[in-house]
Amino acid sequence: MFLKIQFSYTSLYPQRRKLRIMNNNTAPAVNISSDAVLPTEHGNFRMRVFVDKDGAEHSILSVGLDDSSKSPLVRIHSECLTGDAFGSLKCDCGPQLQAAMARIQEEGVGAIVYMRQEGRGIGLEAKIRAYALQDQGYDTLDANLALNLPADAREYDFSAHMLKQVGVSSVRIMTNNPLKINGLESNGIKIEERVPHITGRCKSNNFYLSTKAKRMGHLIPEHV
Repeated sequence: MFLKIQFSYTSLYPQRRKLRIMNNNTAPAVNISSDAVLPTEHGNFRMRVFVDKDGAEHSILSVGLDDSSKSPLVRIHSECLTGDAFGSLKCDCGPQLQAAMARIQEEGVGAIVYMRQEGRGIGLEAKIRAYALQDQGYDTLDANLALNLPADAREYDFSAHMLKQVGVSSVRIMTNNPLKINGLESNGIKIEERVPHITGRCKSNNFYLSTKAKRMGHLIPEHV
């Protein structure tokens, strides 16, 4: 089901760093470092790689972006090695990525903006330390805070500028996270529509998803 929205957002919790709102004088240089066709089990994607000022490599997987008749369906997906590659059931990231790839191929016009922001931006080593605390009973938010790390350290300014670089200024966004909506809007990307993206919920990640809904403002129904 598609939901039309008009959204304004400040901060869901005090530990969140303020989003950097970019202007013409501060916008980062965004260059496409490489560009090729990527065949997948869902179909062929065009893959373009971008390198940010810190040397991190991000990418856009897209289909049909030259079709200007409708806003593309876009998923901003933060890297999750444990979920995307290893099939972890502690989160819903792997199923979300696969579902987004399939849905974009069905739509024929869309993109996945794959950001190297492992563990909501804290990195893999810290994420696994947070997992160890979760095994002791901490929820996903308190585990980060117990390590003196932000609940969510991700930023979306570079994501927005990547989209602009490939000619996208208006999107239908697949997300349950209001921060992504605000992050794109704050950097000049128009949100035409929010498309709920709920998949992969199971017994192992039910508490994790409930915490994101109750404490972090994610738009996830209690029962799916």
